[in-house]
Amino acid sequence: HHKRILIFSTSYFPLVGGAEISVKEITDRLTDIQFDLITAKQKSDLPKSEKIGNVSVYRLGLGSPLIDKLLLPFHGAIFTLRLNKKNHYDAFWCIMVTFASGAAYIANWFQKRVPIILTLQEGDSEKWLRYRWAGLIDLSWRLALKRTNYLTAISTYLLKRAERLGFKGKSFVIPNGFDGFWFNKTETPIPGGNRNRFRAIHDLKPSDVILITTSRLVYKNAVDIIIHALKELPENFHLWILGDGSLRKQLESLTKKLNLTQRVHFKGLVSNSSIIHYLNASDIFVRPSRSEGMGNSFIEAMAAEVPVIATPVGGIPDFLRDGETGLFCEVNNPKSIADKVMEYINNSELRSRIIRSAKKMVLEKYDWDLIAKEMKSKVFAV
Repeated sequence: HHKRILIFSTSYFPLVGGAEISVKEITDRLTDIQFDLITAKQKSDLPKSEKIGNVSVYRLGLGSPLIDKLLLPFHGAIFTLRLNKKNHYDAFWCIMVTFASGAAYIANWFQKRVPIILTLQEGDSEKWLRYRWAGLIDLSWRLALKRTNYLTAISTYLLKRAERLGFKGKSFVIPNGFDGFWFNKTETPIPGGNRNRFRAIHDLKPSDVILITTSRLVYKNAVDIIIHALKELPENFHLWILGDGSLRKQLESLTKKLNLTQRVHFKGLVSNSSIIHYLNASDIFVRPSRSEGMGNSFIEAMAAEVPVIATPVGGIPDFLRDGETGLFCEVNNPKSIADKVMEYINNSELRSRIIRSAKKMVLEKYDWDLIAKEMKSKVFAV
């Protein structure tokens, strides 16, 4: 008998963030388990059902983002009860405490014998989780945790939060990973042959120092602080911003206001296969997060042998040890970022030591192949 697992994720491909990518990376590697997935349709041109990788995806709703999400707990629960009659699932796997998970918990109310696995991937701040929507998020966490049999979290910070809210069952920290293939320099060499050619294509000189950040342009990722930090650094320091988001216009006008348009380069959304080339051509990765569930971008920078500057918030201390696998800067402090940048620039011994130990750590702990194996042996063995 093949194991069958039904996944609940409010969004799924092509509408993705880190959480959805991790579902695909894990399921692609576990071909001896049958995975089905329930999600909100959100766009009218997406098919009602299709096979994506190793997952059969069912999209519920009419194609309106808001309505489909709000109805998903109820629509999804009815759909789940029908599917479960046919497929007899071994477990329901919920991705974060969201509308989709609601469907699993309602269905489980009627069919208590299907255990629930909950994976916490949230990157929001404690304050947001506690007070947003008059405490409804906090309440939904408590209700979900009460009925969860197995819990996985991408960081110690999220696991501790669940325990504070009353979770008593079996729990594991299982981080997100990176795909070894993209970060293997022989598999994905820089187009044009070397980093100076790549820089030249982007109008930068071999002697320029390039800071890079890859993230959604939203408040928690604090890209504004990196732009301010550039003001404290010499003229030949540049910043590549890979990613898009609601704050893009605001960040562009901040750049103008600080007279940095020649030094701050907005690259927009860049495909996975190109991110690696930008990383290979940069000098230092910076992301001074205001809050963070874990942060895949840091792991990818480490895999690409780019030294990291980050803040000690949320899940980041799980993989960043100050002076060992990266350098910590302070939250909301541009001067502190500039200081850490100069520390890397002026101390090549420190820089290469950090690059080496960060790379060793991600290869030993954060490859998707290892993480999929861990999910299988610890969690899907239920």
